[in-house]
Amino acid sequence: MPAHIKYFLLFVFLLTVQSSFAQAKLPVIKATSKSASINDGGFLQKNTWSLSPGIRPDVYTADRTRQPKWVTFYTDIDSIRVKVKPGSRFNFVVLLNGKDSCFTQIASGIPAESMVKNNIATHDTIPFTLTADNAISVKTVMNNADTLLLHFDASSFDFHFTRDAILKKTNLLVNQADALAGKAAPNYNNLNKATKLQMGSMVWHDVEILPTLITADGMDGRFGWNLFEGKQVEVDYDQNIMIIHSQLPKDLKGYAKSKIAFTRSFPIINGTFEIAGKKYTGNFLMDTGSGQALILDSAWVSEKHFPKDLKLIKSTILSDPRGNKFEINIVRAPLYRLNGFALTNIPTLLLAGKNPMGLQINYLGNGLLKRFNMILDFEKDIIYLKPNKLTPLKYKGDS
Repeated sequence: MPAHIKYFLLFVFLLTVQSSFAQAKLPVIKATSKSASINDGGFLQKNTWSLSPGIRPDVYTADRTRQPKWVTFYTDIDSIRVKVKPGSRFNFVVLLNGKDSCFTQIASGIPAESMVKNNIATHDTIPFTLTADNAISVKTVMNNADTLLLHFDASSFDFHFTRDAILKKTNLLVNQADALAGKAAPNYNNLNKATKLQMGSMVWHDVEILPTLITADGMDGRFGWNLFEGKQVEVDYDQNIMIIHSQLPKDLKGYAKSKIAFTRSFPIINGTFEIAGKKYTGNFLMDTGSGQALILDSAWVSEKHFPKDLKLIKSTILSDPRGNKFEINIVRAPLYRLNGFALTNIPTLLLAGKNPMGLQINYLGNGLLKRFNMILDFEKDIIYLKPNKLTPLKYKGDS
């Protein structure tokens, strides 16, 4: 879609939002506390929302789904229930302590603008380097001046920079003179926007950058799948390029396809172990930010009665960036099928404790995914996989 049309649509949307709040008689609920809870399609987030009278509107983006669902917004004394559909937005007011009006919006995780069909085919190319830790590393230029290395993480969202990169490689703290002079701690929650971000032939303007403590080794940050909502993301490991298509490519010879589902807006696909004549099927989050091959959730392992006698490669303790430690056993899985393709003798990490994400979910790391050229269709929610030249390579952590 041409840039001038994009900006025109954005301008129309902003006018629509302002007009709806200014003219429509909106539903009103009451509150005496700034803390609110949200039940999003059956998942309760207790006291995670803070009412903000100064933001018009304060937008809650619902977890992504193409199916209609109910989202309920609870204050300490009142509630409102909203039916969310792809592309929908619902505006209401929370009256705090009888005087402060908090203009609030519940928006679909699938924005309306991503549902507008583009009749002009575009194909933006983003070169990448596959690092020794299996990260899809992309050279990114900010404001035509600052160069950073970001990795594509299909299990992440938006743009995240590490605090160290923000401080040392960008001007996002330019309004915090004391922090830059070392006289005060930087406020990483008060960053300037990036006027321009460019990766290959793709350009974003006025981008909000979020700080992070989590990124692949050697990277300055990461970028997530939702930046390509409504598009098709082709990852070609044979040529080391990502191609962002506005329409699905026509030549799909050799690709096998399956459905992408979403849990809490994380894209997941189905995979199956075959061990000693039995099948163990589960959902796997596509974690292209992980250098491992397979990581299994402890609750899933218990529920499925996953074999406990697989050959142990090694046991280890891993620490995340927050200092949390996790006991890990690495075993060898004899056979795993993905989109009908068989992979053998895969080093598989078994989490001994509770999943740190708070969800029962397994992970497909890029140690496995890199063996397939893939097309992630975020318009129809389909993944296409085709084995590539990396398929026969030895797995990381194998012995």
